[in-house]
Amino acid sequence: MSTKPTPRVRVPAQAKPGELIEIKTLISHEMESGQRKDASGQIVPRKIINTFIAEFNGKQVFEADWNPAISANPYQSFFFKATESGEFTFTWKDDDGSNYVSKNKITVA
Repeated sequence: MSTKPTPRVRVPAQAKPGELIEIKTLISHEMESGQRKDASGQIVPRKIINTFIAEFNGKQVFEADWNPAISANPYQSFFFKATESGEFTFTWKDDDGSNYVSKNKITVA
């Protein structure tokens, strides 16, 4: 892969107690299937993000299992009911064991 995967996350900085917020995530990743060959005829190794996990204050609130058919630069959004201030941790897990992590805080008042 030519570039390091770059996660981007959009979480509102503030929310009201009980408000339903939308969280949007995108990660720049080529999602190599392992079925192509490079210019020298060698198979390009498979490198696919297979799991996305969102945690809030250490508790898992969302998980998605992705398969080889997922597109490059995968986008994931979901809704979350804001009840307290805290920190989200977003983790993308790659076939090769790599993890890409992004953290975002939200204030509920």
